[in-house]
Amino acid sequence: MADTIERLEELNRAALAGGGERRVKRQHAQGKLTARERIELLMDPGTFVEMDRLVVHQCRDFGMEEQQIPGDGVITGYGMVDGRQVFCFAQDFTVFGGSLSGAFAKKIVKIMDLALKVGAPVIGLNDSGGARIQEGVESLAGYADIFLRNTLASGVVPQISAIMGPCAGGAVYSPAITDFIMMVEGSSYMFITGPDVVKTVTGEEVTKEELGGAAAHQAKSGVSHFTCEDDEDCIATLRELLSFIPSNNMENPPVKECTDPASRADEELDTVVPEDSMKGYDMRDVIERVVDEGDFFEVQPMYATNIVVGFARMEGHTVGIVGNQPNQLAGCLDIGASMKAARFVRFCDCFNIPIVTFVDVPGFLPGTAQEFGGIIKHGAKLLYAYCEATVPKITVITRKAYGGAYDVMSSKHIRGDISFAFPTAEIAVMGPDGAVNIIYRNQLKEADDPVARKAEFVDEYRGKFANPFKAAELGFIDEVIMPRQTRQRVCAALAMLRNKRDTNPPKKHGNLPL
Repeated sequence: MADTIERLEELNRAALAGGGERRVKRQHAQGKLTARERIELLMDPGTFVEMDRLVVHQCRDFGMEEQQIPGDGVITGYGMVDGRQVFCFAQDFTVFGGSLSGAFAKKIVKIMDLALKVGAPVIGLNDSGGARIQEGVESLAGYADIFLRNTLASGVVPQISAIMGPCAGGAVYSPAITDFIMMVEGSSYMFITGPDVVKTVTGEEVTKEELGGAAAHQAKSGVSHFTCEDDEDCIATLRELLSFIPSNNMENPPVKECTDPASRADEELDTVVPEDSMKGYDMRDVIERVVDEGDFFEVQPMYATNIVVGFARMEGHTVGIVGNQPNQLAGCLDIGASMKAARFVRFCDCFNIPIVTFVDVPGFLPGTAQEFGGIIKHGAKLLYAYCEATVPKITVITRKAYGGAYDVMSSKHIRGDISFAFPTAEIAVMGPDGAVNIIYRNQLKEADDPVARKAEFVDEYRGKFANPFKAAELGFIDEVIMPRQTRQRVCAALAMLRNKRDTNPPKKHGNLPL
């Protein structure tokens, strides 16, 4: 018995040591925490339960039988984050460069299967050199096993990927299927093919950071949802994100105690929207004055900046916020904004999070780049997402709501539950100037003074349509409110809709316009 206990202790020491002191020091020298240090930061103290600590790879080629480290480069298990159960795997770059083997993959698959059974989020802390080449197709099969679980778990339990080192080749597709990706500045990168392959195939010279660093995926590709300063900031951001979302699709998000009165009026909201409809303003100024304590947790802040998405709370309850951003491209919807908002709306719908939409949209961005890039199908993704969503949907039109973009942005016609409008709202097929050019084309041609005549027509059109009253007459707007009343009205509507039930026709799944 003593020999057995001694052997167990020796194996545990080997597993806890990872790749050894020298490699741990190298990890720290790069500004990175070890896999175990990351898990310790993520989990509530003393709650992490490790699984499969003694698993080793089964490869017997290329001398690998002489290189076996308990755990095989990934730490898996479960624990608590703010008292709520989560499952986690952390790739250990100090062991075989965090490369994925068949045994490594089976460890991840095991906790993902358990997470689905018990209805708990899955957190992946990625720091890996990719597939373990010595194992050949077995490592590729391991990736595919994980991809399948990512897909089956999608919309059932939240999945979050933190890229805290390299993530390249086929390995990137697991994070890509998950709900949110966060990256660390200077130490993480993601790409399908690295700089050397890019140079060989295309002749382009590019660095790892330029090709797949945190900045590139935050601002250019939109692959990443959050950029973090270092590992500690990444874990803190991850914990904050978890605080807004439920553990699974059968639960509601956690409720936080709220001391911000629902009846709070903010008179400064009355002047946020400029009188001149051609002037921009920051939609965040509206959002932050309406939500609890002004706390808005923005998602993808640097990508498709003409639309704003993120989480907030109203009376302590989580809501998803979507808002056009008038100070970027005048708030027009384009390809990037449509995809960004559509994915966010679908996440909220998956996990029972009401959606509050702030609308100031003059239309879809024109141009050959948009048309050739597929704005028709990409814009339809946002339309599809709002139409499909069955969670409570509240819309606040602050200013412009023109053309098809009015329909798309959670209008009553696509099952928006409650629609409010500021007195500054303009709801029409298009702006007065463009409308007059079409409607009164002939009259303007015949006019003695076309400029003066056009001004008269513009005033006439604005009086009829560049306001919320025609839409209110038709019941498309439930109430025209003073901006200062926004929080009060939205909170009341959310409370009324808390037990909302809506369904879609029975089907295997819809055919999203991909």
